[in-house]
Amino acid sequence: MKILITGTAGFVGFHLAEKLLSRGDEVVGIDNINDYYDTKLKFDRLTESGICEGLVQWYKEVKSFKYPNYRFIRMNLEDKNALLSLCAREKFDAIVHLAAQAGVRYSITNPDAYAQSNLVSFLNILEASRHNQIKHLVYASSSSVYGLNGKMPFSVKDCVDHPVSLYAASKKANELMAHTYSHLYKIPTSGLRFFTVYGPWGRPDMAYFSFTEAILQEKPIKVFNYGQMKRDFTYIDDITEGMVNVIDKPAAPLPEWDGNCPDPSRSSAPYAIYNIGNNNPVALLDFIQEIESNMGKKAILELEGMQPGDVVATWANVDDLMEHFNYKPDTSIQQGLKKFTDWYKAYYALQSLAPAKAAAA
Repeated sequence: MKILITGTAGFVGFHLAEKLLSRGDEVVGIDNINDYYDTKLKFDRLTESGICEGLVQWYKEVKSFKYPNYRFIRMNLEDKNALLSLCAREKFDAIVHLAAQAGVRYSITNPDAYAQSNLVSFLNILEASRHNQIKHLVYASSSSVYGLNGKMPFSVKDCVDHPVSLYAASKKANELMAHTYSHLYKIPTSGLRFFTVYGPWGRPDMAYFSFTEAILQEKPIKVFNYGQMKRDFTYIDDITEGMVNVIDKPAAPLPEWDGNCPDPSRSSAPYAIYNIGNNNPVALLDFIQEIESNMGKKAILELEGMQPGDVVATWANVDDLMEHFNYKPDTSIQQGLKKFTDWYKAYYALQSLAPAKAAAA
């Protein structure tokens, strides 16, 4: 297939692009490479994909020497005309929309960034899909949409009308917008609610990344809710494996869908929502201990109260993804964190152990 991936300088986009390229798909990747976190890491991901850092900085469009079927374009998705022109010219089969302003806590202090990146940009993606006969739009949602929900594990069959951060609200809005376009224009859309993705080339604003940095540099770690947190940590390879299977099978209308008793994850339109997680929540303090073991150092913990916009636990019910796509996440925390910390030590050893300052955990 010929696939447009937004956010290919980002963590998940980088890994997904490589997986699709390795099986022979043609990929065009776009990213605006903003400075929400260290842009050098973003350029290094592109360099790893066979795109020279210097060229990406100075040229709008660059081909990969590692993957002849990969091109990268630096673009802002808020530029609707540029996006529509690209899609009209390239005739994509599918779009995978991963670009977004991430971060729960950042949304409290920088709300405007989420309106532009997560709402305006997504509307432009929907319009591009509408006007260019895109056969399948797959987009990133988030476990954050579950907000105040207390029933565990989180199920796509449950109502998600009580978000606790603007980031979560923007992702819920994306799901609603996607359904509208699926209903009006019959565009197959599949939303994936990611659950705490981790692994090599990860995001420095994520807790596991800043924990590792702090342990290595013998600096204190802020652990919120006094460590009484659980997360459904999901290794990046399990995520991309599930994503590829979803991409290959466009959402279809559910014939038995009943508006009198509506299933929020499906519709009479070609629309679907799935959790994509590990279905195995891990206590945050146990997670930190595993990083300590891999780094050969003890963490200095500073236990603090709950932060605004955060939730105590996440746990994905992935029954639908298992049933429809044979999804089987099989990377343990021990295996996944070993791969991450090995990458981290090797990557930053090349930079004299001087990573960019990460956000507080």
